[in-house]
Amino acid sequence: MNERVSADDCHDKEGAHCASDTGVRKSHHSDQAKSSLISRLNRIEGQIRGIKGLIEKDTYCDDVLNQIAAAQSALGSVGKLLLEGHMKSCIVERIQAGEHEVIDELLVTVNKLMK
Repeated sequence: MNERVSADDCHDKEGAHCASDTGVRKSHHSDQAKSSLISRLNRIEGQIRGIKGLIEKDTYCDDVLNQIAAAQSALGSVGKLLLEGHMKSCIVERIQAGEHEVIDELLVTVNKLMK
């Protein structure tokens, strides 16, 4: 579970970052980074199914709550990895392009993540 997605993984093979000529922004994670994120999300999905099973089996509430906390922590870790890559690539690229409004966008996103 200590896999890390580096900021360099947010670039595609041609060095493109998180933007598109069509105006629709997309991230371009390397295959390795995408695989790592998907693997983490698959484990979280399994945790959620497990929590559902605990509730169906009338498992003691404290045990269920501890599993929920673990799933939330795992999801938070995925968010932190994505945020790190986003800040080191997409945000830097857009600031360099003079798109300073991206800072306000980032602040809104960080506030949502911190709730």
